[in-house]
Amino acid sequence: MTAPPTAGIHHVTNVCTDMERTRAFYEDALGFHTVKRTENYDDPGTLHYYFSPTPAGEPGTVVSYFEYPGTRGQPGPGASHHFALRVADEAALQEWREHLLAAGVRVSPVRDRTYFESIYLADPDGLTIEFATAGPGFGVDEAEPGSEFVDPPAAGTGDADGE
Repeated sequence: MTAPPTAGIHHVTNVCTDMERTRAFYEDALGFHTVKRTENYDDPGTLHYYFSPTPAGEPGTVVSYFEYPGTRGQPGPGASHHFALRVADEAALQEWREHLLAAGVRVSPVRDRTYFESIYLADPDGLTIEFATAGPGFGVDEAEPGSEFVDPPAAGTGDADGE
């Protein structure tokens, strides 16, 4: 059975412990717009804010958060490890890195991930956020992406170790 098509990811929702701190991070450090302030429809009374790099918050650009004060998540199955925001190229990635450092955000050095270049940082509650270049893409080491298992490069190129 063939699945119907999708148009991509609409938005990603995460959990924070302090919405105002999260809002300040997205607006001040990342330059995002708060495009919607509401409550979780399935859990009334729980704040649900939406952030986007665009003023209108078009689908595919939005990161949202539920606020659950006094809670702490556990890494593992069912939890998100990180999400990635796309930038055009390595120059844009370096510009973001310099911007984040100037804003006082702890950010990793640029990492070569074979398929893209990346930097890593964390939101105020510790969720890893990646900025990744658009290329060179998943076809760089095989003719048809996903058609074979590809061994990763040597160990030691891990995520957000900061500077």
